[in-house]
Amino acid sequence: MTPPPTPAKPHSLESTFLRPRRLRYNPALRALVRQNRLHKSDFLLPLFVCEGKQIKREIASMPGVYQMSIDTLVKECEEVAKLGILGIVLFGIPKDKDAQGSHALQPDSIVCRAIAAIKIACPELLVVVDLCFCEYTSHGHCGILDEKLGSVDNDATLRILAEQAITLAQAGADMIAPSASMDQMVRAIRAALDSSGFAHIPIMSYSTKFASAYYGPFRDVAESAPSFGDRRSYQQDIANAKEALLESLLDAQEGADILMVKPALAFLDIVRDIAQATLAPIAIYNVSGEYAMLKCAQKAGIIDYERVLEENLLSFKRAGADIIISYHAKEAILLGLCD
Repeated sequence: MTPPPTPAKPHSLESTFLRPRRLRYNPALRALVRQNRLHKSDFLLPLFVCEGKQIKREIASMPGVYQMSIDTLVKECEEVAKLGILGIVLFGIPKDKDAQGSHALQPDSIVCRAIAAIKIACPELLVVVDLCFCEYTSHGHCGILDEKLGSVDNDATLRILAEQAITLAQAGADMIAPSASMDQMVRAIRAALDSSGFAHIPIMSYSTKFASAYYGPFRDVAESAPSFGDRRSYQQDIANAKEALLESLLDAQEGADILMVKPALAFLDIVRDIAQATLAPIAIYNVSGEYAMLKCAQKAGIIDYERVLEENLLSFKRAGADIIISYHAKEAILLGLCD
């Protein structure tokens, strides 16, 4: 009887034949074996809509990012579509706010009117809508306050999140992205959408959203800074990796179609943990503070901006992200960093 063949031994790390540099010898070889690439279809671009006409108001802390009226926003969306970006994440800045964020529940809200206008001009562009109340409440927190606790009432907020989701779906949103960090929010939103004829609308949950200092400039553009306290009683503790994984796995069980980690740069270990624990697509939000720091360094002339930007974006893909939500999306394409 012929004995089975002896399996080949793996290369010894001491072998004189191992020279990884051989595959870095010239640009064509490096491109041939490159393991991660950026593509324009990886990106979603956050945009901010406000009341008025012909408004394009640049945010001092975020150069190149604007508050835009609906007419200006539509022109921006047309440019985004021409660049090959598949979609936007839309945030609303209402004229009037109250303690319950009631503007967000109105069928003629600033965001609902913006969705309708975008869909007329760019019907193929994905309109992903942020679902939260911090931009709409007079106190800047993410839902209805429990005055005794001095924090957000989780279950009361679930009810208005579900109502807001239906309103946005009726307006034509392609995807709902809840960011309120309430327990069981995905379950409540999924049930509301399904029972209202919107079972086809996916949910991209901000499933692991940290209570981070990187959000500072966002609160300038979205006008959503809390009037008191902070959001640590409902957003994730930055020190807790196991809890971060648990939060995303719970949202997946509740029906989230896409899971998200926010912020990006300081939490790539969390992206990797979630990517290894689930088969769901993973989004990463390259947030305002990360954007602003890079822009400041560019202005100061202390970095090779294009190369650092490419390194940051590739690090997201390398960690396991499938979708990159970034204010850099347009320039990444214009700079030739994407296929």
